[in-house]
Amino acid sequence: MGDLSKQASNRVLRRKVFYIPGYDPIHPRRYRELYRKEGAAQARISGYQIDLKPKATKGGYGWQVTGQIDGHKTEAEVDVLVWSDIVKSSMNQGILSTYLQLFRTAWAYIGSGALFRLMKLRQGPMVAALYPILLLLVQLIVALLAGWGMGAVVTLFSHWSLGLLAAGGLAWGILAMFRRWDNRILAYYLMHDYAYSAQSWGANPPELETRMAAFRSSIARAMAEEVDEVLVVGHSSGAHLAVSILSDLIRAGQVGSGPALGFLSLGQVVPMVSFLPEARRLRGDLAFLSIRDELTWVDVTAPGDGCAFALCDPVAVTGVAPPNKRWPLVISAAFSQTLSPERWQELRRQYFRLHFQYMCAFDRPGDYDYFKITAGPLTLAARYAGRAASKSRIETPLSGYRSIA
Repeated sequence: MGDLSKQASNRVLRRKVFYIPGYDPIHPRRYRELYRKEGAAQARISGYQIDLKPKATKGGYGWQVTGQIDGHKTEAEVDVLVWSDIVKSSMNQGILSTYLQLFRTAWAYIGSGALFRLMKLRQGPMVAALYPILLLLVQLIVALLAGWGMGAVVTLFSHWSLGLLAAGGLAWGILAMFRRWDNRILAYYLMHDYAYSAQSWGANPPELETRMAAFRSSIARAMAEEVDEVLVVGHSSGAHLAVSILSDLIRAGQVGSGPALGFLSLGQVVPMVSFLPEARRLRGDLAFLSIRDELTWVDVTAPGDGCAFALCDPVAVTGVAPPNKRWPLVISAAFSQTLSPERWQELRRQYFRLHFQYMCAFDRPGDYDYFKITAGPLTLAARYAGRAASKSRIETPLSGYRSIA
């Protein structure tokens, strides 16, 4: 097993970072541009230097970072572990298929009782989960009412069959119009997101398990390289993927006396999956990872992020915390304090933008600084050594399903 006291004392000269996105169909260059823009902004605010250049090695999509922070130079290579092709494929649904998804997903959460337990945990992410369901139902009602009205008018002046045809045509046209507008209202996108986890009642689909195995192989290779730290960052849905990937990595004996291993989970939505009946694999991995000394796991959320289960310890609330649990260290990014009042007022209603704030610049950063963590001279273990968990964290076990694989 790794020696955390040794890891905490080591300064990082070279780091390998793996970023696992959430359910996002966007090309990974989006993350590079976000890092470039926000890293430059944070450097100006905090008085250090961040430089990006193209990735020099073969393999997946990524970039290289040179940080001049706290008087030290650190080289980091960032790789995005891409599963956007799987996301795009799962989103390739027509209007009727999406409405079938809606009813199946609603039944998965309501029928299992998970919805009501999740609402006791945090209301923000549940509002986000109900948003696509309610909006799609409103769209359906509007289309049906408009179609009914058109059908009634046409029937007055012609045969009922023409009225039925006119009603169906108008209703379908309205639904198609709403579908074309979805890049603004995101109802279909969010519906596909929640449906992807719910389709197997919390179990990972086979194509995702295959991709996760490939991700584990990439991380395992990095653990054998001449670097001082391997840092895995999981954002949103990517956090629960990282939990299982890192658990498999440790079980396979691929974490030894080499680089320090850090896991940074950001804006996690773990309970959306772990509270479902068939999420035995994830629940087992949460329990396993929570006791390991081969890694340091820091979980960062913020109450201002309405899309995340803010300050909810994902192991404890799932009800699988062992007596000797040590991870994760749950801390708050405290948006209302680390953003200026003007910036906070500007962003506080931009819910999806705030869900990405963890990878962005802060006006008044506290001990959480994404760019110091990924490009600075300290390991994750050293940076948070002795840091107490947030006093307002939630640890009440609320999941109705606690069986593990």
